Amino acid sequence: MTMSLQDLLYNWLTIKVVVDARPDDTAAVDTMNMFDELLEKEHGIPNPKVKVDEVMYYIDVERNGKQKTYQFPRDLIEVMIDQINIEPDKYVNYPDE
Repeated sequence: MTMSLQDLLYNWLTIKVVVDARPDDTAAVDTMNMFDELLEKEHGIPNPKVKVDEVMYYIDVERNGKQKTYQFPRDLIEVMIDQINIEPDKYVNYPDE
């Protein structure tokens, strides 16, 4: 079953925020790479552009020659990184050896 584009962008952005905060987190990087691949292969979106303000994240995508902006509340997107920051001992990075 293919994930809807909106769901995929939500998941991609949530993990991107984690990767941006924790670039050495190998699990997060691997997960983001998987979502990057799904965006490109299933939806033809190779490079979503992200903007953020005090309240929302905005993702600009080009698909089939058309521009569209998706928006997500910051509190929904940042829930994962907030949880990691609250309990970092539960999210230890296990780098590839």
